[in-house]
Amino acid sequence: MGLRFCVLASGSTGNASIVANDEVSLLIDVGLSTKKLELMMESREWHPSKLEAILVTHEHSDHIKGLSVMARKYKLPVYANANTWKAIERHMEGVADEQRCVMETGSTVEFGCMKVESFAISHDAAEPVGYCFTDGPLKVSFATDLGYMSEKVKDKIIDSDVLILESNHDVDMLRVGRYPWNIKRRILSDIGHLSNEAAGEALSDMVIAGKLRRVYLAHLSREHNVMDLAKLTVHSVLEEKGYSLQDRKVRLMETYYDRPTLWDAVGMD
Repeated sequence: MGLRFCVLASGSTGNASIVANDEVSLLIDVGLSTKKLELMMESREWHPSKLEAILVTHEHSDHIKGLSVMARKYKLPVYANANTWKAIERHMEGVADEQRCVMETGSTVEFGCMKVESFAISHDAAEPVGYCFTDGPLKVSFATDLGYMSEKVKDKIIDSDVLILESNHDVDMLRVGRYPWNIKRRILSDIGHLSNEAAGEALSDMVIAGKLRRVYLAHLSREHNVMDLAKLTVHSVLEEKGYSLQDRKVRLMETYYDRPTLWDAVGMD
């Protein structure tokens, strides 16, 4: 029993991750070209031929850029809810009907002994979702591209061993940045992206719950954030609430837009 995962890339230029156990491996989003992903996987001693399926969070290009090519080349089934399928249909030419799998939001699909549950998130897409992966009592959850952390989302991910959580922007950097105001307003809205401070607020209940061990800060803006600032802000928010990450043995981990994280193992450490 155990789960392994690798965040291949995370950010506005492309997103993709792998979650695996001893039986299957799954790809979450294909926001980079197949060639780039193949090179990234190779750097972590992995190959797309090991994949069982692709799971799609939503239709924005930084999550589906290489989806059609990857699905066709490796004959992989693609799972998404009905509204997301409608939104990506025009990008999926050549993908066979038998590869098109509808996974309604809130449902659970079993891949061997790995269970995958989707949950609704708030973002400016057709029907965006996050995913929880479980193998027995072990749980890894992905929650990025969400404008705010609702109680429903928190309830889904609060018992995770590892969480990949959006920490997109520093609010002050965004406000004085070069983006036009309409885009800034979208990012700051409830259907935009989670700020560093909001990520810290969201984590406060999960840290005290006691099971969480590692949090990967993800989907950082290259224009309006830097990893050191994201980690510092999250630390500060938690400390203000009386939670010490060191005392609770919870670590903040980094993700990158241009290279994969190291493989991480849950239940094997």
